[in-house]
Amino acid sequence: MPSGEIREESLDWWREAQHNLRQAIKNLEIEEYSVSAFLRHQAAEKALKALYIVKKMRLPPRGHDLVKLGRVLDAGEVIDELKMLNPHYTISRYLNAANTIPSELYSKEMAERCIRAVEKVMQWVRSVSELL
Repeated sequence: MPSGEIREESLDWWREAQHNLRQAIKNLEIEEYSVSAFLRHQAAEKALKALYIVKKMRLPPRGHDLVKLGRVLDAGEVIDELKMLNPHYTISRYLNAANTIPSELYSKEMAERCIRAVEKVMQWVRSVSELL
């Protein structure tokens, strides 16, 4: 891919990460905490994939493992946040993964921890890329 196309694709991923962040905030406001946590994972994943395109000059790998993606991107500064967000891809949606009803598992405090984590991840992505 020519670099201009890769740059545009990275911006698309970044815009969608920001959109997921706004969606997560709205779901927190209406007390849909499990949905908010899932959308936080999605925001972090898409922000990392945007950075991957910028840094590696190719499309990101498929998958949803934030820790694995973070290691590829040398994201040691935010690896704890990625570890915290990583399980929400599944436990926020699947009863068998959560070992309970996800909508009853999550609390406001849990969702707020996810907010702080993803905001730190997105700030880090901004600081090490040419995205913004």
